[in-house]
Amino acid sequence: MTITQTSAAAPATGTPPHTAHRRRRRRTDAAGAYLLLMTLAVLFVGPFVWLVLAAVKTKAEWVAIPAEVLPDTFQWGNFTRALTEINFPAYLGNSLFLSFLYAILVTMSSAAVGFGFARLRGHGKRPLFLLLLSTMMLPQILTLIPTYVLFARAGLVDTYWPWVLWGLAASPYLVFLFRQFFAAIPAELEDAAVIDGCGYGRIFLQIFLPLSRPVLWTAFLLSFTWIWGDYIAPALFLDPDHTTLSVAIAGFYRDPHGNPDATVQAAAAALYVVPVLAIFLFAQRYFIRGVVGSGLKG
Repeated sequence: MTITQTSAAAPATGTPPHTAHRRRRRRTDAAGAYLLLMTLAVLFVGPFVWLVLAAVKTKAEWVAIPAEVLPDTFQWGNFTRALTEINFPAYLGNSLFLSFLYAILVTMSSAAVGFGFARLRGHGKRPLFLLLLSTMMLPQILTLIPTYVLFARAGLVDTYWPWVLWGLAASPYLVFLFRQFFAAIPAELEDAAVIDGCGYGRIFLQIFLPLSRPVLWTAFLLSFTWIWGDYIAPALFLDPDHTTLSVAIAGFYRDPHGNPDATVQAAAAALYVVPVLAIFLFAQRYFIRGVVGSGLKG
């Protein structure tokens, strides 16, 4: 008896051409995205690196043409001079106080306004929200002089009350962030709280506000940096003895001839960045969640 053995055709082991093409394209896209991110990182970090290098140079090396990238001897004493030539701790305390005060107030007030736009019902709510958003297109520098006149007539110049009032007035951008986040929360959660006898104030404080922790951190970080990096408002509203560190760095470091001491200013500016970096590194995961979680829901 003859036995005839048949075997099935072996499956092809090679990768289909279209699949290989997609893989190559994904690798190319990933490499391009990585190169773009690295380029942007260099562009953003480059000025700070240049600032640190300027802080450890002598004045002659700073003004030399062509500019020298690295100093012959690192002048670490510039940082000591930056801390001792002015009342650095006092100005630092003023900046921290104003930044924390404004950030806390504007975060809470913006959360309350955003909750109202997201969950409360009323006639004209949508046009009012659009009007609020339209104010973001108005440069703040245009309103600074009228605001100064109002505060001067109220006797609030050379005090910290302007920052309190600005914080209580909420921020249109932060209101938008909170409104988008609160609008995405399921209505069933609110309905269940209403059935249990909760008012809107309790719903906001005990339910919605704890859920918005990422957006709270995002709003706090953004508003903190707004005040921390502001120069014009403190220079305009505060006297030199109670002003912020940004004004002190820009105007109070002088050489014996009365000229700005650029290298010491650079050292002070490098130290000025440290608190913001520390806060961001601590809250970066909440910051990313808050920006992504707010979305663009209408």
